[in-house]
Amino acid sequence: MPKECELTGTRGRAGRNVAHSNRVTPRRFDPNLQNVSFLSDALGRTIPLRVTTRTIRTVQKKGGLDSFLLSSDETKLPSKARRLKRRVQKALSGR
Repeated sequence: MPKECELTGTRGRAGRNVAHSNRVTPRRFDPNLQNVSFLSDALGRTIPLRVTTRTIRTVQKKGGLDSFLLSSDETKLPSKARRLKRRVQKALSGR
């Protein structure tokens, strides 16, 4: 299971630990991923996703999963989020 946010594509970053003695060792900064189920009004069901805590706050601020996806630029979304956005758009256009 990759350590990547399914809505924003946020991945881990590389860095270094610097000890008091100035010894430098490599380390990773992994994102804080959580398993969350978002309710999609357009699709009429919950969608389980693995997202960062920052993305959860952003989705809540935008007013839900549907409005987050519709307001996001498609080129910046990962493939799973792009497919989900197209399904939401198709469901909304069918209404």
